[in-house]
Amino acid sequence: MSKMIHLARPYFDSEELVEIRKVLESGWVSQGPKTKEFEENVSKYLSAKNVVALTNCTCALHLSLLCLGIKKGDEVLVADYTYPATGHSVVYCGGKPVFVDVDPKTYNISPDEIRKKITKKTKAIIPVHTFGQPAEMDEILEIAEEHDLKVVEDGACAFGAKYKGKFAGTMGDVGCYSFHARKGITTGEGGMVVARDREIAEHIRKLSVFGIVTAWNRENTDEFVVPEFNEIGYNFKMSDITAAVGVAQLKKLDYIIKRKIEIARYWDEKLEKMSLINSPYNSPDGLHIYQSYVALVDKKINRNRLIELLRKEGIQAQIGTYASHVQPVYGSKDKCPNSLEIFNKAIALPMFYTLEEAEIDEMAIVLERTLEGM
Repeated sequence: MSKMIHLARPYFDSEELVEIRKVLESGWVSQGPKTKEFEENVSKYLSAKNVVALTNCTCALHLSLLCLGIKKGDEVLVADYTYPATGHSVVYCGGKPVFVDVDPKTYNISPDEIRKKITKKTKAIIPVHTFGQPAEMDEILEIAEEHDLKVVEDGACAFGAKYKGKFAGTMGDVGCYSFHARKGITTGEGGMVVARDREIAEHIRKLSVFGIVTAWNRENTDEFVVPEFNEIGYNFKMSDITAAVGVAQLKKLDYIIKRKIEIARYWDEKLEKMSLINSPYNSPDGLHIYQSYVALVDKKINRNRLIELLRKEGIQAQIGTYASHVQPVYGSKDKCPNSLEIFNKAIALPMFYTLEEAEIDEMAIVLERTLEGM
């Protein structure tokens, strides 16, 4: 390769600079009017009323579980194939993450496996919309209703994805999103909560600013009241500088999604011609937004060695994500064979808005040659 092709690359233009400049000139750079604008714009885009901007998606998951009442001794069913932030959020609340195996095609939590893991201690389910492909929400919500369980959607990779016409993250009790650098749109770091219940959303907002009313809200009232701290809160608020990037990025979301779907289809065509790697499955029930393009190599291929060889050829690749149950931090005894197999075989190939077909052509030649030589 003539140059390194990176795994991911955010797309910015002059609009982000314009929005940031507005914030800097206003003098209000912590959470304030621009964050409110970003929340309102997201609310309108998703047709969701109760939206709270936060530091990142991990904070969103943590506060969502806290405000839904998850505490020490509670069990939360977690999709096993996910970044450990999902399981960590349960531990932060004192709860126990119980890892549930996934569908080998979609990489998403299996409803049949959910049913097997429910106990008297189970209080919630966290389905993950893996890499931007929505989970089977109809069946998950049905199970939750049968057993009186809360549903917290981990939509970290799925902002803009849809399941049967509904936005991922808007179907459960709470939905959580990420605006990390590798996501469809980014604020560098950043997160968002969408809650069905207004009181839950406002509690999340309160806990994100140390358990008091935000400075911007206090500034915009006639009455002067000294804040009182009556519960432990956190410093998880989004700044207006971060939100400014989000305001500009949100305008680009639809055409970024459209382009990434086109790129995914082009990758699919290339991988169909290779015998030692399979393209990711695309469920007909949803709009997969391809936060990452994650394929599966044949069992004969050493995936880690493949990543090393591609890097030497100028192609940055990576694992998909993690089989949580085998991470030592959890000390889990759960068995999730599908997740473990995917963890060992999955490879994320370059996927970003400005990626060109000609670059994929070059990479495909290198990838096929490398696979056949292993």
